[in-house]
Amino acid sequence: MKHQYLKSQPDEKGYFGKFGGAFIPPQLEEEFERITEAYMKLRKSEEFISELRRIRKYYQGRPTPVYHAKRLSDAVGGAQIYFKREDLNHTGAHKLNHCMAEALLAKSMGKTKLIAETGAGQHGVALATACAYFGLECEIHMGEVDIKKEHPNVVRMKILGAKVIPATHGLKTLKEAVDSAFESYLGQLDRAMYAIGSVVGPHPFPLMVRDFQSIVGIEAREQFIEITGDLPDHVVACVGGGSNAMGIFSGFIDDPVELYAVEPLGKSTNLGDHAATLEYGKEGVIHGFKSILLQTEDGEPAPVHSIASGLDYPGVGPEHAHLHDIGRVHVKGATDEETVDAFYAISQYEGIIPALESSHAIACALKLAKEVPYDSILVNLSGRGDKDIDYVVDTFGVREWKP
Repeated sequence: MKHQYLKSQPDEKGYFGKFGGAFIPPQLEEEFERITEAYMKLRKSEEFISELRRIRKYYQGRPTPVYHAKRLSDAVGGAQIYFKREDLNHTGAHKLNHCMAEALLAKSMGKTKLIAETGAGQHGVALATACAYFGLECEIHMGEVDIKKEHPNVVRMKILGAKVIPATHGLKTLKEAVDSAFESYLGQLDRAMYAIGSVVGPHPFPLMVRDFQSIVGIEAREQFIEITGDLPDHVVACVGGGSNAMGIFSGFIDDPVELYAVEPLGKSTNLGDHAATLEYGKEGVIHGFKSILLQTEDGEPAPVHSIASGLDYPGVGPEHAHLHDIGRVHVKGATDEETVDAFYAISQYEGIIPALESSHAIACALKLAKEVPYDSILVNLSGRGDKDIDYVVDTFGVREWKP
């Protein structure tokens, strides 16, 4: 039965198998109950669904297309590679899919402000966009390291009217931005909602963000069948928290399709040199949910590294931990070098400059294509690379890609 998995997961307490739940301080319990109740009612509301569809069509520019990367496929000499072009979604990434919906939910609850964290800045830009659209205040927390790496997105957020607050403690990246945002949120519960930027956090956010991102998988499945007459053999997406991956996986999860979650292998397999959580992590609790996370010897979240700021996180969404646990997804990795090569490959062979996050998935697809030469591979191109071009050129130089 189609969608059997999606209807069964998570359970009413927000658990995907043994992962998920809500591990939150007492002062947040009542507020999260309100959010859960509001969302569970709204998700079946004709008015809410109709408004969201209108926004997606006339404001976001959906549906985004599925595109056959013929030159790149021919160059690799293997499988046929296709891209779900989320880089063409308004603001340049998949993030707006859940940000517009979260803002619509917040507005229906009488909230006047949204608070969020961001790593690569795409979630921050998308939320600032949603707040401008709905007339809400916007407060974005971002690590100091990421503010420097992703300067163009910081400027975009400010232009859109958001207040950008730097996280200055610890490694000054995504985990610290989440810490900072939660601390701020605790003091503004009466008027603000924390719009979590991925399929992470306490229940109901992993469910909610998956639902809002499932439009990617719904569209991609229909489009791929229309183009090829069949389902893809393989679906590939990068995973940090995992919102873009759950978005596209949800369209194929009950089908005989191989799913690939691609993590950042960074500089080496040494702790602190990568953010390959599913590959090297263990069970634990982070930011209000139980999942797999990279940990130090004393059980604290470990330092992590990725050239992609949006993947620079020591945890992973609880649903991804569950899918890994039951063997539904293949967990792969891409190093920094492989990622930069993939960045230039699609740029020079298809005229598409991808986000560094998406480039991890592309790197996996390029390797996979040689292993399965008669198959089809659908990659979620989750974002465009405008935000990354200065960092890539300054750090790695301009390269000519050769297959």
